[in-house]
Amino acid sequence: MIAFLTGRLAFKAPTHLTLDVQGVGYEVHIPLSTYYALPNLDEVTALNIHTHLREDAIQLFGFLSQSEKESFLLLTTVSGIGPKLALSVLSSLPVTELVHAIQTEDVEKLATVPGIGKKSAGRIALELKDKVGKIQPGVVQASTSEPPSFDGPYEDALSALVNLGYRPQDAREALKRVTKAAACPIVLKDLIRRGLKELARG
Repeated sequence: MIAFLTGRLAFKAPTHLTLDVQGVGYEVHIPLSTYYALPNLDEVTALNIHTHLREDAIQLFGFLSQSEKESFLLLTTVSGIGPKLALSVLSSLPVTELVHAIQTEDVEKLATVPGIGKKSAGRIALELKDKVGKIQPGVVQASTSEPPSFDGPYEDALSALVNLGYRPQDAREALKRVTKAAACPIVLKDLIRRGLKELARG
């Protein structure tokens, strides 16, 4: 069972990456919070890994912080919450906000996550309220290198929002509003965050 990987970052996208570990490429699914803090391509990075076994596949899920991995594993213990939805939760809510929402039973906050309705949000709050206190929210260490340059941030942001469960048309309209209101070009990280806020407003 793979629990940790260190290797060269060969490819990265808002939903997954490829890590070259001594010539073997591992495809790893990631939340947006981890994507934001990844180094540039060809640099070395280390990920906490959860190996998810299915009858037809083996999937790897990676996290830069241990608290993200712990949150992911807790979320998947909730009835009806699989790995994909758990990643969606972590992509929409930082660990500190997630823990606070669960502890205060803020169902409205949890229900803003794509794919999580009020019933699912209620189950998350109910089943995890007494467990999330063990999570120690850690700070994801961003790369000390120069910020990466993004090619086609609009298309990457659109892809990220669609992968989070939003309809392409809705995501496209939200990003148009964001870019129209901006006084200067927006980097991918901020474009996705602002797009999520626009979509949350409806």
